[in-house]
Order: sequence, then structure tokens, then C-alpha cells
Amino acid sequence: MIAACSSAQKSGDKTSIGNSSVKNDTIRIANDSLDYEIIIFEQGFNSWLATQQPRGFYNQNYLEQKNWRYVVTYNSRVTSYPYSITGLYPQQIDYQPEIDYGYEVNYLLYNYFLYFQREYNQKL
Repeated sequence: MIAACSSAQKSGDKTSIGNSSVKNDTIRIANDSLDYEIIIFEQGFNSWLATQQPRGFYNQNYLEQKNWRYVVTYNSRVTSYPYSITGLYPQQIDYQPEIDYGYEVNYLLYNYFLYFQREYNQKL
């Protein structure tokens, strides 16, 4: 599973989640200006996403607030025992609330966090 938020304007602003060996259900969504994108490799995620609330159901502010909360919890588990030894939290996510990642990136990240919690029985 991999999710990446990256900037087309800066090099090295890429963050990933998980193991890049998963080959099925690759989703790449970029915002309109292509400043940021998110890529998720997770078997089953694409079909699960099709069953969730459609784009536009949540406003961007709601998604940003939820994502920030999830990112803070996720990042704290990267270095916290026993979470750090599970392999579910391999590295921190560089998501900053003052950056406008756009609706698509926030929508996809939010849904990935929902999927992650359900699939791996985690509470963020």
C-alpha cells in the first residue's frame, strides 16, 4: 500500500505509506493544477472506493480537518511501540494543514484512511 502526496514544484516532497510491492488497484489522482498528487497501491481499494460517498459529498474543509487529525495519529504511531513493529506504519506522512492540496487529493487521502482503518482494524 502506498499513498503519496508530492509537489510538482519541489523535489523531495514525497511521502509514502506502506509496502510498494502491491501491484493491484493503483490509483493516481492529481489536483487540477498538478501541484500535488496522491498515489495509492492497495489491493481492493479501488472497488471499495466505488462504494463510498461520491466526490462533492464532503466539502474540502471537512476533508482537510479529518485528514489532519488522521495524519497526526498515524504519524505518532510510526515511532510508537507496539505500532511501529506491525509494519502498518512504516513512515510519516508529510501533510501540512496550511497547504492547499486540492479537493481530489484530500478526498482520496480521507477515503484511504477510512479504508486503512477498516481493512487493518485500526482506529485513527
